[in-house]
Amino acid sequence: MNATAKISSDALSSFRLDGKVALVTGGSRGIGGGCATLLAQAGADVAIMARNLQDIEATAAEVEAAGRRTYPLACDVTDASAVIAALAAVPRIDVLVNSAGGNRPQPFLDVDEATYDRLFDLNVKATFFVTQAVVRGMVARKQGGSIVNVSSQAGHVALQDRSVYCASKHAIEGFSKTIAVELAPLGIRVNTVAPTFIRTPMVEPYLQDPAFTDYVLSRIPLGEIGRVEDVATAVLFLASPAASLITGTCLRVDGGWTAQ
Repeated sequence: MNATAKISSDALSSFRLDGKVALVTGGSRGIGGGCATLLAQAGADVAIMARNLQDIEATAAEVEAAGRRTYPLACDVTDASAVIAALAAVPRIDVLVNSAGGNRPQPFLDVDEATYDRLFDLNVKATFFVTQAVVRGMVARKQGGSIVNVSSQAGHVALQDRSVYCASKHAIEGFSKTIAVELAPLGIRVNTVAPTFIRTPMVEPYLQDPAFTDYVLSRIPLGEIGRVEDVATAVLFLASPAASLITGTCLRVDGGWTAQ
């Protein structure tokens, strides 16, 4: 930008998602729930995918309170056929946020095959095939789209007793970069958001241990445990036209953890 260039007067409006439809997996609570609510506040109708319909209803109420339509999709994201069937209820998808995921910390030598399979099914397989199903629709409409995969700082560094989780999140980072390049000519952007430990129902039990909390805070230069809204605002930015020239990258919401 030269010295005389000016920011367009509608630059702030590019953070809006008016007229768009977003799908959020794992959208019933935690990071996914926060993303679903914020995307609705930015103007999008939101399809919420999770296993339990009752859990979806709470987030759906927040979407509707923002004046947007919601599509509750109760299915197991690890079942590719069920996902495809559920998506039939949604007219189109312009934004996909893959937030469904899980963790089960174990020392490497204690990892069992069931844990490995469960975490890779949920963290990798589900993201892969949900994305594939959604992108097929985007390609058919020829209107582009935006995909944001919720990864983790564990996709960039090692974390104690989390060999399977780290491996799965490194896989998401590689997957996202690869399809970002492949889908760019089709006008489909793909990025990741990599949070540190965030106060969610999945993380809170670990934070009840003062020693663990002290360790986490000692690794975060900004000295704060993350909030759901910290992640949701990053997701909104990458999902929106404000990030129209950003693809194949990762926005690390980690307070500086991975900078060390």
